[in-house]
Amino acid sequence: MSLTLLKTPIVADSLTNQLTRGQLLMVDSRKRSGLILLKPFHAEFAGPGAAVGGLFDQSCLQAIPVGNLSLIEPDSSDDRQKAYLIRRQWIRLTQQITDNPEPVERVRMILNQFENYFDLRTVNGLPDEIFALLVGVLPPTVRSVRGGNRDV
Repeated sequence: MSLTLLKTPIVADSLTNQLTRGQLLMVDSRKRSGLILLKPFHAEFAGPGAAVGGLFDQSCLQAIPVGNLSLIEPDSSDDRQKAYLIRRQWIRLTQQITDNPEPVERVRMILNQFENYFDLRTVNGLPDEIFALLVGVLPPTVRSVRGGNRDV
């Protein structure tokens, strides 16, 4: 399966290769950044402090940096454990959003989360398809909720 949602620079392609090879990294917790990981049937967001790569992301099709991404190697087993727990917290946050039975509300909630965390330009630069994969809706639903609010 091939997703061509973004014209990715070589850096993003090599990042995807690095993650799918099983190397465990973590999103630097000192930066307001994250990584959207496109999987065969959904997407996951890994925010600051979260583990990426390792066994989690071997099925990753594309890794999309959000914000000023910085990845670091965990220094110890305690750092790895903490990064795993933080990754789980990010997954739970997304799960809480997807638990809402109303697709339009799911879109509003995920957009609100991203807009509160990142600047509007960064959020507007992400395609509708990405948000659709994060919360299990169709891209036209995201497009209709976003409406004319995309001042890129």
